[in-house]
Amino acid sequence: MHPAKSVIFFTTASGAGYGMMVWLAVLAALGLLPGDLVFGLVAFGLALGLITAGLLSSTFHLGHPERAWRALSQWRSSWLSREGVAAILAFVPMGLFALTWVFGLTPASTSMVLGLLGALMSLATVWCTSMIYASLRTIPAWHNGWTIAAYLVLGPMNGAVILALLLKLFGFAEAAEAMRVIALAALFAGLAVKLLYWQHIGSAGPVSTSGTATGLGHLGKVEMTASPHDAENYLLREMGFRVARKHADKLRRIALLLGFVVPILCVAMGLVFPEGPLAILLALLAAVACQIGLTAERWLFFAEAKHVVTLFYGEQAV
Repeated sequence: MHPAKSVIFFTTASGAGYGMMVWLAVLAALGLLPGDLVFGLVAFGLALGLITAGLLSSTFHLGHPERAWRALSQWRSSWLSREGVAAILAFVPMGLFALTWVFGLTPASTSMVLGLLGALMSLATVWCTSMIYASLRTIPAWHNGWTIAAYLVLGPMNGAVILALLLKLFGFAEAAEAMRVIALAALFAGLAVKLLYWQHIGSAGPVSTSGTATGLGHLGKVEMTASPHDAENYLLREMGFRVARKHADKLRRIALLLGFVVPILCVAMGLVFPEGPLAILLALLAAVACQIGLTAERWLFFAEAKHVVTLFYGEQAV
C-alpha cells in the first residue's frame, strides 16, 4: 500500500495524544498528577493538540476533505465512521477532565472519574482506528490480531515517553519516576508486539494466489499474460506500491533501534540517574528517538502491506 504522509502523521500523532490522555488519567487516579496550572496547560494542551492535528490530517487523504463529515453517518457498517464518532464523543470527557483538573473547577475525585472515562473513550477510539485496517480481509498483513495489539500498545507507549519528558522538565520528581517506570514497561510491551507482528506476517503463508483469485488454480499454475490496464491508475498507485526487501530490512532496524531500543536504554538510565541535566537529556533523547522510530514503523506498516488486487497485475501470491 502507498504510505500516505497524512495517514502516517494521523496514526502517530493521534495515538500519542490519546496515549497521553490515558496516562494523565492514570496519574490522577494514583494521586500523582500535578495540579500545577502551567504544567496542566502544556500537558493537556499538547495531548489534545496532537489528537486534533492527527484527526484533521486524516482528512487530507480524502478526495474531497470538505465532505469528511458525511462519513459519520455510516457508523452502522464502517469502522472509519465509528472511529470518527468515537473521536468526537471522546472529546467531551477528555475536555471536561482537562478543564476541571487544570482550573480546579470540581473536586479531584470528580475530575479523576472524568479522566478515566476519557481514557476509556481514548482507547475505544484507537481500537476503532485499528479495526479500520484489521477488518480488511483483502490485506492479509493487516487482517490479524497483532494489528489491533500494535495500535493499542504503541500509542500509549509513545504518550508515556512524552509525558515522562514533560514531568521531568517541570520538576515533578515523584510523578516523573512513576511515569518512567510506566514508559519502560510500555516500551518493552511495544517491542514484543512489533516483533510478533513482523514474525506473523513473515511466517504466514500466502492467503491468496493468482489461481485462487481467478478460480483457475485447479487447472495448474496461473500467470497473467497482460495487465488489466496499459497505463498507471489509482489501484497501481495506492495498492500496488512496493518496497524493496533491502529497504524494508533497513527501515525495520531503524524502527527497532530508534523506536524501542534507544528509548528503553534512555528511560532505564533515567531511573538510575534521576536528577540533574543528564536525566533531562535522557528523557529528551528517548522522546525524539521514539518519534523517529515510530514514524519509520508506521511507514513500513503501510508499505509492506499487499492488497489482493495486485494478483491481477502480476503478483503471484499475497
